[in-house]
Amino acid sequence: MNPEEREELARLLPSPGEPVLTSDRHDLLKDLLMRELTEQAPELRDIATAPRRRARAARRRFAVIAVPLATAAAIVAAVLAGAVGSRTATTDADAVDLLHRIAEVAAAKKSVPVSDDQYIYVRSQGSMKFSDHDIRILREARWTAVDGKRAGLRRVTVLVGPPFRPRDPFSSYSKGTHDMRLSPDPNVTTFRELQALPTDPDALLEKIYAGTKGEGQTEESAALEKIGDMLPDATLLPELDAALYRAAAKIPGVSVVADAKDYAGRSGIGLSFKERDGRTVWVFDKKSLDFLGSADEALLNVGVADKAGETPAT
Repeated sequence: MNPEEREELARLLPSPGEPVLTSDRHDLLKDLLMRELTEQAPELRDIATAPRRRARAARRRFAVIAVPLATAAAIVAAVLAGAVGSRTATTDADAVDLLHRIAEVAAAKKSVPVSDDQYIYVRSQGSMKFSDHDIRILREARWTAVDGKRAGLRRVTVLVGPPFRPRDPFSSYSKGTHDMRLSPDPNVTTFRELQALPTDPDALLEKIYAGTKGEGQTEESAALEKIGDMLPDATLLPELDAALYRAAAKIPGVSVVADAKDYAGRSGIGLSFKERDGRTVWVFDKKSLDFLGSADEALLNVGVADKAGETPAT
């Protein structure tokens, strides 16, 4: 067939049109991509964060810095596959039973008296991925004002990472210890606001769903992330701590991991929750059922300090 014949035949065929997303899918894809970029942005020296999952990106301490094309492609695939339906995952009865036992242990603990002029201290270990060949392991201590009205402190000790280099935009994450000021932020939840949350599991879960509406690929994954982010601070609030576990038991898709490890390598029993990008695993001590953290971030200590930079006595 000569070029003229091919051209004539092409004119006779209907136009294939352009593959396009519907407007709602387009908006969803845009939101997902923007959240991915926001979550994976580096934390700079004068950032504003406060106890746990107040603003989603702010508490993602151990984050991916670079956003490869594969990540965007995966998000596109997820959107095209459809963010259909929530509450379709199955739940393991043993996992629900374990969550209720963990809740009973949490509820039996003594509450810690805290005054507005004090700081919530959280120490953890995790990693930050700057590129496929640059993953830095670090320990972090945070002091956040109980009332949220005063600046806090973030102390990062990079255990595995490059040495300090002049003009390095990520010098705050070079090997060694670095202090960063945490500015007060009205958009993040304070410890006092955590105390005001309902301790009835149904009411708490309803409030969490309302507060995370439009986040995540499903409302369940967003709610679980919210709960997971609140758990370290909630260890100081036994009634809320127990309510969070009982609320999590109402979210479908949880299963037991008999042998799990947190990021620091401590062994325990795990609870696995299906998320949009895989599975999140919470790890608990097999004997005490104390929360150890997750496979991505180990919780090393939680307490109350009188001053930022001061380690609690216990």
